[in-house]
Amino acid sequence: MLLKKTLLIAALLSPSLFASAHEYSAGELHIEHPWSREMPPVAPTAAAYFVVHNKGAEADRLVSVATPVAGKAEMHEHLHADGLMKMQQVQSVAIPAGGEVKFEPMGYHVMLFNLKQQAKDGERFPLTLTFEKAGAVEVEITVQKDAPAQEAAHH
Repeated sequence: MLLKKTLLIAALLSPSLFASAHEYSAGELHIEHPWSREMPPVAPTAAAYFVVHNKGAEADRLVSVATPVAGKAEMHEHLHADGLMKMQQVQSVAIPAGGEVKFEPMGYHVMLFNLKQQAKDGERFPLTLTFEKAGAVEVEITVQKDAPAQEAAHH
């Protein structure tokens, strides 16, 4: 009986523990749910997504991204130009004071090139986000078969 109660308590607590373990802070910046979609094993690239909230009174700027799982990591954005959707690299992304910036499909995102291998659903890998004022923050990207529920509903 004690084992059943222990397992029940663990099951009830683990979603909240997982959620808190998947959020990161650096100064006034809060990084929420870093994730990447599982890609086919032969895909040459992948992308990473997250939300940066700035609770401070001053803007900050994401100036670089890096990960040991890829030969190169770059910040990109999708743009509508001449009726076409195109992707372009950006050198930095402003995080407004009291605001947020979403890195999401069809918006800002981190492109990962020259991957050593594609990650599978449930795996994690490190990504270092370097901010102009807040400095470097290492987050763990969770690989998911599908976009999170809020992303799927949004798109």
